[in-house]
Amino acid sequence: MNHPHRSDTPPAPAEETPGGVIGFAAAAVLVGALTGLVTGSFTLVLKVAASVRNSLVRWGNGHSVPGLLLTMAACSAAAVVAAAVVRRIEPHAEGSGIPRTEAVVDGRIAPGSPLILPVKFLSGTLAIGAGLALGREGPSVQMGGNIGIIVSRLTRRNRADLRLLVAAGAAAGLTTAFNAPIAGGVFILEELVKKFEPRTAVATLLASGSGFLAATLITGSSGPDFTTVPMGSPSVRHLPIILLVGLLAGLLGVAYNKMVLGGLKVVDGSRLPPEFWGGAIGALVGAIAFVAPDLVGGGDPLTQRALLSEGSIAVVAGILVARMALGVVSYSAATSGGLFAPMLVVGSHLGLLVGLVAQLVVPQWTPQPAELALIGMAALFTATVRAPITGIVLATELTGASGQLPPMLGACAVAMVVAGWLHSRPIYDALADRSAAAAQQNAAESKARRSESRGSYEGDVTPSGR
Repeated sequence: MNHPHRSDTPPAPAEETPGGVIGFAAAAVLVGALTGLVTGSFTLVLKVAASVRNSLVRWGNGHSVPGLLLTMAACSAAAVVAAAVVRRIEPHAEGSGIPRTEAVVDGRIAPGSPLILPVKFLSGTLAIGAGLALGREGPSVQMGGNIGIIVSRLTRRNRADLRLLVAAGAAAGLTTAFNAPIAGGVFILEELVKKFEPRTAVATLLASGSGFLAATLITGSSGPDFTTVPMGSPSVRHLPIILLVGLLAGLLGVAYNKMVLGGLKVVDGSRLPPEFWGGAIGALVGAIAFVAPDLVGGGDPLTQRALLSEGSIAVVAGILVARMALGVVSYSAATSGGLFAPMLVVGSHLGLLVGLVAQLVVPQWTPQPAELALIGMAALFTATVRAPITGIVLATELTGASGQLPPMLGACAVAMVVAGWLHSRPIYDALADRSAAAAQQNAAESKARRSESRGSYEGDVTPSGR
């Protein structure tokens, strides 16, 4: 006898779900469009939040110590609320969101609650708005994945299609966060599902396309996020410096991953509540914003300056060190926020620093520093995430500089070899394991609480049944 409602029954073939292939394609388009509307709005709200923070800093600079204290208090309060809504309402909205989305697509954890969507939006707005060095792309990916879950349930898709629509929503989220429709789809295929299948490709491409169009209606922007100086053609004589960028990016990527995981381990092992860490980190960020307002936040202005070769060796080195430390500390705050944008800041400044130094030492072997900044972005991303195709495509779409593909390929290859040789796990794989373990622990604790509650209730029941 068949038991179609048993949990161990294999998912029905796609043709047996409502609407068949046409219904699945329509669901993917809907997921993408809704994701574009949500993440486009998220981008606009973050711009408003950054403007409010900058206005507060400007006012504070005119009021000396009281201004500093008020700036620190405001950033701390925003970070406290960002951490509190995650812990008290929806813990699965913590962090980047990409690792949890990956675990859902893999089937390692169950699809989450619809509450992830509003909590992610609110916590991300408060945390990034407060100036924490976090990116909007992680929250955008998880919000897109959560929209995929909601649409799947409303349209009664089977479990296999649900996972594909989660991946499709994630692709639309990354697409709209960076105005990079190709990179969004490539990242999902390379990093989340790790395989190419026609049905997956259809869902991903349709969602990315509809998401891109919907987000454009909200933001009014469809071109590259960054501009660059005119870049020359690749030359063989530049190869040693390009490979050096790849080598250093590999080493720095390994260190960055260890620092991020180490910071999370400290917070996870602490008896202090997440709100404490959020408040303390928010206050620190407020103090930094008071002194150097451009150093905090997602970091897009810093990446833009690096791609224009702006800054001296000392300034670029300082930004590189400061943003690496600030990114690790910010990600430990137990709020919502991503790693992508902070990685682009670090990678671009690594490449720029190598270029500025090499120009003084071996100018005949050195390409433009801006070219190395672009190459550094792709190479560090590759070392950290271990997704070289996504890194190359993303860097190209973000800048429109397609002429640097050959040197990016070489640098990314070296960065990937170095990271592999040092046995560094891709950051999202390590974080996905952490998310899966947290989900299992939460489920076990919830089951234990329910058992205790039932036991307590049964113990209080009188013989009359009252």
